[in-house]
Amino acid sequence: MTDQLRDEPHEVEITRSEIVYNGYVWDVREDHFRYGGTELVRHYLDHTGAVAVVAMDEDDRVLLIQQYRHPIRLRDWEIPAGLLDIANEEPRAAAERELAEEADLTAEHWEDLGSFAMSPGGSDEFIRIFLATGVRPTEQSFARDAEEADIRAEWVPIAEAVRAVTEGRVHNAAMTIGILLAARRCGA
Repeated sequence: MTDQLRDEPHEVEITRSEIVYNGYVWDVREDHFRYGGTELVRHYLDHTGAVAVVAMDEDDRVLLIQQYRHPIRLRDWEIPAGLLDIANEEPRAAAERELAEEADLTAEHWEDLGSFAMSPGGSDEFIRIFLATGVRPTEQSFARDAEEADIRAEWVPIAEAVRAVTEGRVHNAAMTIGILLAARRCGA
């Protein structure tokens, strides 16, 4: 079964779908749909989607950033990431933009590591994660405000980042997935 193990699309009849809360960053959607002979109602975050970047230098270190995340009340460690909130912007272009905006970096090489459902029971968000290598500073620095104003950046050996993940010391899902995939890719 290993080669056949994959998520499968499954169409249902949606009888009603509407935004019931219009938020600053994302909305809450209410769907009424038929499944298994009955009508169900589900509420979920109607999300724009996002991208994230594992930036790796020539010494097999990854760039981690730390910033405050109010819903979890933590300054969590993350990889640069952001919303797909510019119309018609391709995911890789968004990843390039986010790496520049959050870390003042650009990269020579990009590899798509995959797309992942972040919380499929409560959100339609998928995040596409990229590996960026050949990193160097951007020509310009970006102004940051709100929670991004005091971003802390650290270059961490990938083996140390993997240990932090496997020991449960860090919790950010995109970072966890990205770090483990990048470590596998570089044999760490």
